[in-house]
Amino acid sequence: MSKINIGVLVGSARKNSFSKKVAKTICSYLPDSYEVKFVEIGQLELYNQDYDDDGNVPKSWEAFREEIKGMDGYLFVTPEYNRSVPPALKNALDIASRPYGKNSWSGKPGAVISVSPGGLGAFGANHHLRQSLTFLNVYTMQQPEAYLSNITDAIDKDGNISNEATLGFLKTIAEGYVNWVSKFQ
Repeated sequence: MSKINIGVLVGSARKNSFSKKVAKTICSYLPDSYEVKFVEIGQLELYNQDYDDDGNVPKSWEAFREEIKGMDGYLFVTPEYNRSVPPALKNALDIASRPYGKNSWSGKPGAVISVSPGGLGAFGANHHLRQSLTFLNVYTMQQPEAYLSNITDAIDKDGNISNEATLGFLKTIAEGYVNWVSKFQ
């Protein structure tokens, strides 16, 4: 049986990113039949349609588009910046959805997990991202909804997520995602 290729896109580029810690924890609960790849997005040039129109597409875009096409599904784990998604994540969505008619994201299952040290759980980013994914034809998991607030309370002095309730919730998200992806296989 071939592995299910899942692309993990983390909205935060910060080296000690809470979102990356959450993503790694969720991925640790995925079954062995899943091949997980953290897809780097911070190095992508800012999207400009002129590059596509002129046939002068950056090599990083070409590689990224192919990588996204090769995935069977996606996990998006993001913080909130000014009540929306971080610019690197929005840029990645735009690059792989273009040129018009060549949307690399289309028709695959995804899940959105938002993470915040504050009390709202990055609600704004979660819903802005879902809005874009709907347009991009990514079938976004509806339940369980995943808003992680006060994430710093769940991290121990060594930088690991150690709060049992949080770990249990992340396991529930992983199980829900596996169930969701199975509907598309």
